[in-house]
Amino acid sequence: MRLIGMLDSPYVRRVAISLKAMGLAFAHEPLSVFRDFDAFGAVNPIVKAPTLVTEDGTVLIDSTLILDYLERIVPAERRLLPDDPAAFLASQRAIGLALAACEKTVQIVYETNLRPAEKQHQPWLDRVQGQLLAAYDLLETACAGVASTGRLMQADITAAVAWRFTGSKLPDVAPPARYPALAALSARAEATAEFAALPLD
Repeated sequence: MRLIGMLDSPYVRRVAISLKAMGLAFAHEPLSVFRDFDAFGAVNPIVKAPTLVTEDGTVLIDSTLILDYLERIVPAERRLLPDDPAAFLASQRAIGLALAACEKTVQIVYETNLRPAEKQHQPWLDRVQGQLLAAYDLLETACAGVASTGRLMQADITAAVAWRFTGSKLPDVAPPARYPALAALSARAEATAEFAALPLD
């Protein structure tokens, strides 16, 4: 399999780390949707990261859909989503919150880095930042009191990737002191072999 995209994308990184955690072999091709547009487009004309090219040449997009496929091709003991319905529900909720935090971080980064200052709309930025913090507030509550031992599952991976991404792009927005459980999860995750092998670019 081939995974296309830069690790500075939380969506690419969550897929790459999940592939490692599942023990699936893959080749990572760090193409940028900005700098390598034409080369990326030769693989996937939509130029969307992450892109996964399966063994039979099928091109998949969207990190959640890619991970859904991967869950179906690995043995049960290597899956990253729990089978128990209640545990699965809690996992899906945490993943959704983490992905919302990623989305809002990306929106703020694009607004402040790509749009000219005179065209930026502060009320919209304030609204998006409020949504970002609401996602992390709820995710912090979900993580608080959860045992920090054992194998990292998809909810852990996605939450840790999201937290590291926001911290790298918006270091003053979500302070670790406000989110101690998330900060601890991130530190634990980043120390694992899977995360260390695929650092944030």
